Amino acid sequence: MSVSIGELAVRFGCELRGDPDVVVEHVATLAGADERSVAFLANRRYRGELAATRAAAVVLDAEAAGDCPAAALVCRNPHATYARIAAVLHPLPAGPAGIDPSAVVSPQAKVDPGAHVGALSVIGAGAVVGARAFIGPQCLVGQDVVVGEDVRLVGRVTLCRGAEVGARTVIQPGAVIGGDGFGFAPEQGRWIKVPQIGTVRIGEDVEIGANTTVDRGAIDDTVIEDGVKLDNLIQIGHNVRVGAHSALAACVGVSGSTTIGRRCMIGGQVGIGGHLTISDDVVITGCTMVSHSITGPGVYSGGIPFEDASTWRRLVARFKRLESLASRLKALERRPGSVPDQEEDDD
Repeated sequence: MSVSIGELAVRFGCELRGDPDVVVEHVATLAGADERSVAFLANRRYRGELAATRAAAVVLDAEAAGDCPAAALVCRNPHATYARIAAVLHPLPAGPAGIDPSAVVSPQAKVDPGAHVGALSVIGAGAVVGARAFIGPQCLVGQDVVVGEDVRLVGRVTLCRGAEVGARTVIQPGAVIGGDGFGFAPEQGRWIKVPQIGTVRIGEDVEIGANTTVDRGAIDDTVIEDGVKLDNLIQIGHNVRVGAHSALAACVGVSGSTTIGRRCMIGGQVGIGGHLTISDDVVITGCTMVSHSITGPGVYSGGIPFEDASTWRRLVARFKRLESLASRLKALERRPGSVPDQEEDDD
């Protein structure tokens, strides 16, 4: 798609420093751009690439604009503005309205005439597919599922019985929404399956990554609120609630009945225990194990950074000796004439 940088400046509220009639067709990195490209600079580490860029225009902030050799689209948030420009220049492919001949659609389903249902997809009884929804190839939209307007199921997505997906949500290939949660009751050394009778409710403008799973609720529903972004390979347990506009990176696992607040950012491979509450505006750095509730906003970390193997073995050996060392210290402190610890002083 071709568009002038003058039009982009007006559309996205940028200050334009350069010829508004310059036409661009695609986006690129600073180093890989050509004379038909728009690039952007948001990370200071790439400032050195700005002087040599061949881009027709660069999206950047006012501080960096003076060093830009090309037309400058000046704004406060270059990364977000670049994202909007990229969406204009690289629109997602839209399937034709209608149902592919190879798809299987229940007579009891309701599919909007403007929706697209791709090859080999299945739409179950009682399902509702909204206007302009895109149901990609090999998707399963189960019984009584509701798919909102402009939803995009990229391909091979499974929406199990009763799931609800809000408008403009995007679900990437391989995701499973509404499978049974991990619910079993122990009895005499065996496990009795607990029926999972809730469902999953997904808000508007959500994105769910490839091969991510969101389990249905055991009794109440699992809820993903508006604007949440889930990366690939995430596990959301039954009865979890993820607050609006939170973002979870790849390989996060959230155990059942935990509530995550709004605007949280959770790094890759974080594990969150069950029946916990995470406050609004919490940042949890990668590989952290969360075993108790977090009651206030802030940045939280856990885990030990890597070391070379020999150092790591020594650290582990010392860690295992901490209990015996603590016992020996307590014994020494109990001897007559020893200096009392702080807690004894306070008493």
